Amino acid sequence: MEIAVVGSEDFVIGFRLAGIKKVHGVPPEKLQETIVSLMEEKDIGILAVHTKDLEGLPQHLKDRMMGSVDPVVIPVGEEEGDIRDKVRRAMGIDLYKTK
Repeated sequence: MEIAVVGSEDFVIGFRLAGIKKVHGVPPEKLQETIVSLMEEKDIGILAVHTKDLEGLPQHLKDRMMGSVDPVVIPVGEEEGDIRDKVRRAMGIDLYKTK
């Protein structure tokens, strides 16, 4: 399984530098099309998307993305959110659970 990242060139540049291979810097008008295409790829396990990019997407696509487990969609940005839940969704286990 691979990690994919989609968003503006400014957003994805750090992921490229980190060595992630499936990095898609796209203009806003191609974002929805690219996300739908990436969600259909069988080898992608995690799809990272900038939280601000989610705001402009249709509600039905946001619902599909947030409910998806294959791939798990991880919103990344200024809002930290519940990292525990994101890790649990991505890995299928709760690493923070003590017993």
